[in-house]
Amino acid sequence: MTVVLINQNIMKVIIEFEDGDDAMTALNGYKWKLAMWDLDQLLRSTVKHGASLIDKNKQATSEEIDVADKLREELRQIIQDYNLYLND
Repeated sequence: MTVVLINQNIMKVIIEFEDGDDAMTALNGYKWKLAMWDLDQLLRSTVKHGASLIDKNKQATSEEIDVADKLREELRQIIQDYNLYLND
């Protein structure tokens, strides 16, 4: 991998892969971040606003809110364990 700092705001990164699957995994990294952000926000909506994940036309039960809160905590911990952050 080659990293070239052009100026404070622009960085050029060159990564070479021998395998197309590895290249696609690297290129799709931002999509994974967006997917995890969407999941986090869905869980947040249940915890904060009581929006049910099971039935969109109803309020979440207290058990559903508790599970959503726990899943959100676990998701954020897993992401942090990989030294990644949703808010970057």
